[in-house]
Amino acid sequence: MVAKFLSLPLFAGLALGLTGVTAVVAADVASGPWEIGPVIRGRNHSQGMPPAPTPIGRGWMFEFPGADTGPGSVHYVTLRTGPLDGARRIVVRYRVDAAPRVRFVAQEQPAAPATVSLMIQRAGESWSARRHEFHRWYAPAATLREIAPGRGEIVVSLDDAGWTSVNGRPAGQFPDEFADALRQTERVGLVFGSAGRRGHGVFATGPARFRLESFRIE
Repeated sequence: MVAKFLSLPLFAGLALGLTGVTAVVAADVASGPWEIGPVIRGRNHSQGMPPAPTPIGRGWMFEFPGADTGPGSVHYVTLRTGPLDGARRIVVRYRVDAAPRVRFVAQEQPAAPATVSLMIQRAGESWSARRHEFHRWYAPAATLREIAPGRGEIVVSLDDAGWTSVNGRPAGQFPDEFADALRQTERVGLVFGSAGRRGHGVFATGPARFRLESFRIE
């Protein structure tokens, strides 16, 4: 069953049971129960981070790990949603605040710009690129945003052929697999890393904060 998309100031009604599946209703879901991770086999890969961001206003925030907070890095911040088939796009607005001369560093590619981008994750993933390559998809490269002080926006169409699998293969070449991921979506979220290592972590060299102002599934 395809969910109808309604304009509601939601989170309380985000998950609706329809024939045994969870339907996503279009709304700003920034205030939902987001989680910082990923947690794989009991280990949270966002070391030095709390298990969830701090609610603020209609969204949330976190402090980047760095010189003032101790070693670590932020990798994934995700929300359970349920199926995305029937949705058109995701629109994200955020703000980054940082002390003067603070740099943002991609943990595994420190010479590359640190970035934030979007991902969707199909239910049942094992975090194995060999077994479940098509269970996690990253938004098209054109929607990557370098992390820098100020406000930012990410707008991603869910029918864009530039979404890529864990192994970098485009949705345009694997439309059935991408459609399956939308029909069986479990999570959506923001990933922090670099262009070549999307969710492999970012830290800051001084005091810095990321604030999510809105996250709309339309």
